[in-house]
Amino acid sequence: MRHIISALVHNVPGVLSHISGMLASRGYNIDSLAVGETENPQFSRMTVVVVGDIKVRDQVIKQLQKIVTVINVADITDDKLVERDLLLIRVEALPGARSKVLEMVNIFRAKVVDVAPTTMMIELSGNETKLEGFIEALTPFGIIELVRSGVIAMKRGQI
Repeated sequence: MRHIISALVHNVPGVLSHISGMLASRGYNIDSLAVGETENPQFSRMTVVVVGDIKVRDQVIKQLQKIVTVINVADITDDKLVERDLLLIRVEALPGARSKVLEMVNIFRAKVVDVAPTTMMIELSGNETKLEGFIEALTPFGIIELVRSGVIAMKRGQI
């Protein structure tokens, strides 16, 4: 099972390295790890997606809570939340196929961010299902390069 864990951490050098090293050294299957500064520059929000049973989730949370730079940890998987992942993808877009690539861009509400003579770079944000569908739709054109940010998520409504 997939678990989305949100952690508020002190924004200090080495915190990402410390946390990712701890998770890796214990052999947890990290599906995604994203971190960025919050509205308060003293803190960062870390979103960790781990795959495993409830026992794995509980162990990851317990291990994170032991780290001094971690302020708060919560599994938000079952909460009402907004989840996003950012994708940049470079595809072959030869003159005869450009209109079909642009059709996929419009269908998925993506954005062309760079055009070269034989390629296009496209940006798309959404949930993992949407991004996977977009990748599948563009595969026949020839994917040259692809990068994803990893999942970020926030609870809906008031906290």
